[in-house]
Amino acid sequence: GGGTGTGAAPVVAEVAKECGALTIGVVTKPFAWEGARRTKQAEEGLARLRESVDTLIAIPNARLMEICPPDATIEQAFETADDVLRQAIQSISNIISQNGSINLDFNDVRTTMSEAGPALLAVGTGDGDTRATDAAHAATRSPLLDQSIEGAQKVLFNVTHDGTLGLRELDAAARIISEFVDDAANIIFGTVIDPTVGTKVQMTVIATGFPPKRDRAFERAEDSRIADLGLPGVASIEDAELPAFLRRNIRSLGALNSVQETAGAKKG
Repeated sequence: GGGTGTGAAPVVAEVAKECGALTIGVVTKPFAWEGARRTKQAEEGLARLRESVDTLIAIPNARLMEICPPDATIEQAFETADDVLRQAIQSISNIISQNGSINLDFNDVRTTMSEAGPALLAVGTGDGDTRATDAAHAATRSPLLDQSIEGAQKVLFNVTHDGTLGLRELDAAARIISEFVDDAANIIFGTVIDPTVGTKVQMTVIATGFPPKRDRAFERAEDSRIADLGLPGVASIEDAELPAFLRRNIRSLGALNSVQETAGAKKG
């Protein structure tokens, strides 16, 4: 929503793509309390950026409220937003650069993310006897996900562990991810050994290649957040592609508008 990121990002992305680079946009969207003007600028910037990248991961700052401590300050909230971006970018780079028992490389990332459109990124962590499956469940229920990964046709997931992850653990976690996506999905997975994670297992999931209807649902989900701020948004609530919580938001907005129109008519 600011001048630098919103204005410069689409230009940089366009140059990168013209040079033949795999271009991935990873951005956060403003908190609602940052104002309607900033939100509108961010949406316009996203629209321009979407035209210049292979795939776009957009994480609303509002979702960070679910992972921030209840007593988090404004500064801590923005630090969390920055850290989420760091995790997203680092997860992708680690897949390419770090060694593991099952290695992924740049071509795997390109296969998943080239000309892929909207993308969902989720990170889950687990510990204890069921650490791998807990990490997989946490990733599919990540508070950063605006929509389910269900129906994704391209999925890349990476498991980071300390080197002690068993085959049965990995198999159980992989089955959880595969159950969510399209039956014919191209699933690419790898593992990274990182002793610093200790006994924990971290799973990073990147899902792309959603059917056209789901792509439009992404756009409507973004529009509905603008609608909540009184800006042009979704006009219809009858489309079954919209999640229930979005339909409720839009109904609330419609009811409010009707009340305002009735009040205006009485004054007239």
